[in-house]
Amino acid sequence: MNIHEYQAKQLLKGYGAPVAEGVAILTADEAEAAAKSLPGPLYVVKSQIHAGGRGKGKFKELGPDGKGGVRLARSIDEAVAHAREMLGNTLVTAQTGPAGKQVNRLYIEDGADIARELYCSLLVDRSVGRVAFVVSTEGGMDIEQVAHDTPEKIVTVAIDPEAGVTDADVAAIAAALKLEGAAAEDAKALFPALYRAFVEKDMSLLEINPLIVMENGRLRVLDAKVSFDGNALFRHPDIVELRDESEEDSKEIEASKWDLAYVALDGNIGCMVNGAGLAMATMDIIKLYGKEPANFCDVGGGASKEKVAAAFKIITADPRVEGILVNIFGGIMKCDVIAEGVVAAVKEVGLEVPLVVRLEGTNVELGKKILNESGLAITAADDLDDAAQKIVAAVA
Repeated sequence: MNIHEYQAKQLLKGYGAPVAEGVAILTADEAEAAAKSLPGPLYVVKSQIHAGGRGKGKFKELGPDGKGGVRLARSIDEAVAHAREMLGNTLVTAQTGPAGKQVNRLYIEDGADIARELYCSLLVDRSVGRVAFVVSTEGGMDIEQVAHDTPEKIVTVAIDPEAGVTDADVAAIAAALKLEGAAAEDAKALFPALYRAFVEKDMSLLEINPLIVMENGRLRVLDAKVSFDGNALFRHPDIVELRDESEEDSKEIEASKWDLAYVALDGNIGCMVNGAGLAMATMDIIKLYGKEPANFCDVGGGASKEKVAAAFKIITADPRVEGILVNIFGGIMKCDVIAEGVVAAVKEVGLEVPLVVRLEGTNVELGKKILNESGLAITAADDLDDAAQKIVAAVA
C-alpha cells in the first residue's frame, strides 16, 4: 500500500525526522489560508499523486509547455494561482504512463534554501536478507539513471537486525553522502529514526529524494515516498486509514476484497493462475510468443469457487483484455474447483473474448469434464506452451 508524500512526512515527523511545515488541501479555496499559515516567503505547491517524477511532469490540460506538478511560489497569490491551475487537472509523469493521474489534493509546504541534494532510501536487500540503506550524493535525480550511468555513486549499507543502526553504520552512510558539521550531527539521529520507522511500520520502501543539506548546514527531508507490506497491514489500522482508493486501480481494489494477488498491467491477455511463480512463468511465455499480459492474478492455493469467479469477473472487466488464459496446476488447489468457478463466472458475465484453459494436477479429469460439458466456448490446452500459443493465436 502506498501513501501520499504529506502523509509520509507526518509519519516520519513522528519519529523525529526533520520536515518542513506544510498543509494538505483538497480545494483551491483552501490554498490562501494554507499558505498564510506557513512562515514563507517561499512556498512549494506539490501535486499529491502516487507516482514519481511530479516535478518533471506536465498537465494534459496545459499542453506540452505546461508547468510541472511541483512548483515554487514567491507569494501567497502565486501559491493560490498554482493551486487553481493544478487541482482537478491530469498530471502525466514518467511513472503514470500517458493516461496520467488526476490531481485531487495538493500539499503546500514552506520553502527551503538548498545547498545540496542527496538520495536516501531503505528497502529489503534480498541478497543479504537485511534491511539496507541505499544512498547517493546524486539526489533529486532518477536513481535508476544514476545506477546506469554512475553506479559507483550508489552505496548500500545493510543493517544487522539484532544491532540496529550502529554508530559505525551512521558513519558509513554519512561518509557516502559526504556529510560534515551540522549535517553529520543530524545524521546521528535521522538514520536510526528512519530505520525504526521502516521496521516498526512494516514498510517495504522508504525513499527520500531528495534529502537536502540546507544553506544553514542542517538536514531536511524534502520529499518522501513510502510503501507498506500489504500482508502486515492488519497490524497497523492507523496506516490503513491513510489509504486513498482514488489513487488505486479499481480492479486491484476489488481484488483485495477477495484476498486475490492482482496487479493491473498494460497488455491485452488476461491471466488467472495459482501460484506466484507459475503466474510469472505464464506472463513470460505470453511475452515470448509476442503478446503482453494484462495482469498478474494469483488466486492462491486454496481458492473457493466464489473466489475464482470473482477473479474471472475482475479480469473480464478490463476493457483492454482481448483474450484470457487460465493456467492451473492443481496441488492444494483442485482443478474441478477452478473449472466450476470459471463456468459460473462465464455464465454470469458472458464470454466475449477467447478463453484458453490449461489444467493439470489434482482432479484434472473432473475439471476438464466440467469444462467440456459446460457448453461454453472454452479452448482446452495440453500444457503451458500449447496454452500460450493458442491464446496468442486467438487474439492475433
